Amino acid sequence: FLRARQLSLIFDFGDGLMAGVDEVGRGPLAGPVVAAAVILDERRAIRGLNDSKLLTAPTRERLNDEIRAKALCCSIGMASVDEIDSINILQAALLAMRRAVDGLRLTPHVVFVDGNQLPRLPMACRAIVGGDAKVRAISAASIVAKVHRDRLCHDLHAEHPQYGFADHKGYPVKEHYAA
Repeated sequence: FLRARQLSLIFDFGDGLMAGVDEVGRGPLAGPVVAAAVILDERRAIRGLNDSKLLTAPTRERLNDEIRAKALCCSIGMASVDEIDSINILQAALLAMRRAVDGLRLTPHVVFVDGNQLPRLPMACRAIVGGDAKVRAISAASIVAKVHRDRLCHDLHAEHPQYGFADHKGYPVKEHYAA
């Protein structure tokens, strides 16, 4: 994992606050796209951070609680199904990322985003392909976003159990297509 100091040396962004950003929900057939922005406190270690897709649901839940307790700040941004339909999934994901960064109570000096696309932000941004497995703050954002969206899908399941959202989270699986 690259730490804020190592990223500062690589990308020459100085000593300001660094936020990690990631999104979930670009692949599902239902539900919003959710992004999280996290500024970690480098003095409060969180063990086990990784790409949320590589972690079990109970591990993500535990890490989500620890991230929220130890991070300097974190924020969730979303784009609705109507926004996805209106502006396309990529633009909706970038909008959700911007909303997540805008929601931080502290202003980062630089934002590192998982992937190869960047939202429009008023501060320096860097895209890192596979960043959710390389940069701790992006890993944390990946986890926070995934847990939040999974919880939304559980709520959706309670309203519409016939679709099985609690199991597939809106992703295109055989059972979802059949429903």
